[in-house]
Amino acid sequence: MKKKTVVTKNYLEGIPYRPQHIRWTSDEKGIVTLEIENRGFMNRVAQKLFRKPKISYIHLDETGSFIWPLLDGEKSIMDLGALVEEHFGEKSHPLYERLAKYFMILDSYGFVKWANK
Repeated sequence: MKKKTVVTKNYLEGIPYRPQHIRWTSDEKGIVTLEIENRGFMNRVAQKLFRKPKISYIHLDETGSFIWPLLDGEKSIMDLGALVEEHFGEKSHPLYERLAKYFMILDSYGFVKWANK
């Protein structure tokens, strides 16, 4: 029997950027809110039957709100980590484990694209 090979993605080497279709705003405290439009057939059915919203609002935490405006497709996650460490200091540790998990979640929802794929 052939063993299953598991391919893991090293998020720390990635260069993320914000997709154009995601609108976002920032409040006076600097907290970023993403506005995600719920599209597709199943979303339309849920909107009609269960009164689900057409737009979902995702509020990022303090670290995510700091990182989101910096996603320009030029800075790698390692570069972003250095900026986060400079801004938040010891509060950001364990830094790179958190960043890898954060971008894994953003990637799974399609909230980021990758410049170096």
